[in-house]
Amino acid sequence: MRYLTAGESHGEALVGIVEGMPAGVPVTPADIDEHLSRRWLGYGRGGRAKVERDQVRVLGGIRFSHTMGSPVALLLPNAAYEKDRAGWPETMAVMGDGDGVERVTLPRPGHADLVGAQKYGFDRPPHGPDVRPVIDRSSARETAMRVACCSVARQMLRALGIEVGSHVVRLGEVGLDDPAGWAEDRDALLAEGGARALYEKADQSEVRMLGDALSERAIEHIKAAKKAGDTLGGVYEVVATGVPVGLGSYAQGDRRLDGRLAQAILSIQAQKAVEVGDGWLAGRRPGSEVHDPITRDGDRWGRESNHAGGVEGGISNGQPLVVRGTMKPIPTLIKPLGTADLATGEAQPTRYERSDVTSVPAASTVAEATVAWEIAVALLERYGGDTFGALRERVEADRERGF
Repeated sequence: MRYLTAGESHGEALVGIVEGMPAGVPVTPADIDEHLSRRWLGYGRGGRAKVERDQVRVLGGIRFSHTMGSPVALLLPNAAYEKDRAGWPETMAVMGDGDGVERVTLPRPGHADLVGAQKYGFDRPPHGPDVRPVIDRSSARETAMRVACCSVARQMLRALGIEVGSHVVRLGEVGLDDPAGWAEDRDALLAEGGARALYEKADQSEVRMLGDALSERAIEHIKAAKKAGDTLGGVYEVVATGVPVGLGSYAQGDRRLDGRLAQAILSIQAQKAVEVGDGWLAGRRPGSEVHDPITRDGDRWGRESNHAGGVEGGISNGQPLVVRGTMKPIPTLIKPLGTADLATGEAQPTRYERSDVTSVPAASTVAEATVAWEIAVALLERYGGDTFGALRERVEADRERGF
């Protein structure tokens, strides 16, 4: 199973193809739109959040609210292309020679602008100097279609009792570093309604944090950063519940589930670090405080704790999967950093492309989607099935055996 996205931030639309989904998975556009709307959550978002109202159009692969086993084709029109600002249809025109269109020659530090222009030849004639092609494809706008594609697979997981949720644990200087600081609140929500209860609770906060006091402090921190012309990064936690034992493998490195989850999060724009389970803390503590004692209750295996984050030896162990991602501060600052003009070589301050003060709350929902996708891929690798019915029978049979 795989997906592909295409399109630019200010082009006419984003396009996605999901290939390899079994036939018979219940999916509707509303299922996808739920998570597209959640992607816009978060205090500190920029002006584009006021423009875009993402609603997916399904062009193929779904009939009568169920997948058909054929590729699922998705379309997301870009409202900014027509409504945001005059000139985008000309700037991002498919045809023509670009005469009269403004060239962007100041690459922004921390973005793909300069390295992308060097790689694809946009730093020199005949297509440059102009970093606009890099800006528009490397933009986090791409994650809208990524969420849409992954949400198709997410509905398959939901129908199998597997949920994925997230919450923010740090925004800049405000937050907690030890999972013990939020584990009680998180685990109570998981016991109440799985990972879905977790994300629904987090969505009630403007910064997707679980504690009211922490949320208020984070909002004030964002306000201060905006006033200073600066930006903030942060840390979020993604949790998946209902994951069966046996996804992934220790047999080859590229099949290890934790490695694939880490790659999925690092594939998201601006993500710089990943930890599974206790993560960094595992390197500071003795083994007696890191490893999870095994229990046996009838025909059910379990663990007394979940420091491993639900993965041992690259294989899911039946505990909740716990993965955290770290997002760097957005590199587009109101208070500009230094750069040099591609055309003249002259040192100049960077130009400002409309941006957010922080996108950590939004990034956490994108991370949910990518984690859900990797779980779905691993699930199909283990159980197979061209139809959802066959897949469900195999998963339920393992659960009855104590998996």
